[in-house]
Amino acid sequence: MHAKNAQLRNRHILACIWDFDKTLIPGYMQAPLFKAYGIDEASFWKEVNRLPEIYAHRGIHVSKDTVYLNHLLSYVKNGPLRGLSNKRLYELGTQIDFCPGLPDFFDSLKRHTHEAGAREKLDVCLEHYIISTGLAQMIRGSKIAAHVDGIFGCEFIEQPLPPGYETQDELSLADSGEISQIGVMVDNTIKTRFIFEINKGTNKNADIDVNAVIAKNDRRVLFENMIYIADGPSDVPVFSLVTKEGGIAYAVYHEASEAEFRQNDQLDQTGRVHGYGPNDYSNNSFTPRWLRKRVEDMIERIKREQEYVLNARVAKPPRHLHQGDETEARKNMGNTQGLLF
Repeated sequence: MHAKNAQLRNRHILACIWDFDKTLIPGYMQAPLFKAYGIDEASFWKEVNRLPEIYAHRGIHVSKDTVYLNHLLSYVKNGPLRGLSNKRLYELGTQIDFCPGLPDFFDSLKRHTHEAGAREKLDVCLEHYIISTGLAQMIRGSKIAAHVDGIFGCEFIEQPLPPGYETQDELSLADSGEISQIGVMVDNTIKTRFIFEINKGTNKNADIDVNAVIAKNDRRVLFENMIYIADGPSDVPVFSLVTKEGGIAYAVYHEASEAEFRQNDQLDQTGRVHGYGPNDYSNNSFTPRWLRKRVEDMIERIKREQEYVLNARVAKPPRHLHQGDETEARKNMGNTQGLLF
């Protein structure tokens, strides 16, 4: 946001918005699920990767990002994952292993943000969000959940209501069972919707529709106060949205993978991201240092904007004039136009 378009705010909210698989964890979150049910993980993903082509030959288009959800339900229906419930997914989330430095880095970055803001005499806070094409229930069950301000991911329904349920006097009240339908499907394009929810504050106030027209300055989390962190080319839609609107995009890779490094470098070379580094969040590693510096840069920018707005809106007090001060006086009087006393 250009300083002349800035607005005086009592509080400034910054947001780190995170992908999950290969960003916060080394691999895919479903690994504990497959291990618990004795399913070969590589075979499952091989089947999933072939499905779009197979269905295309039948004249059916499917999303490459989310076709795995239906394949999981096929595993439930046909036996290998029989009995899988949302409660069980939550429990399996406790077994997810995270990248080095997590979840401690989430809290330390929040503290760093607050302290940096206090030095500039600004009320600044940082919020963390996860937007994933993975399973929201597993993320909620993981050790990172207590350190984030919101989780957006794919959801399953158990015991869906039958046709004509409104005319039935008695319905099952059980809240557990076997997953059987998809409740929320998140692909790498739909992720942009949740970015707008965070931007407009829909996630904090359900009365605000994500499609509502809200002036940029009135939105809860300004785009230029966002940092989006993800692992690669599949996140280009969100990278593009955030950078176009003035935010920061950062790519991460597993340090031992040359292929992932090259992917990240290509994103950087083509201007998709502002920087990239390893998905190691240990205190002194590159990525935490890079993110801390970007937070500091945001706070410095906010400070400059606030000073500009204050100077533009506050008129200088009248004083005794000396010869040659008429021009100065007229300029000061002009600054008072539109002010209420």
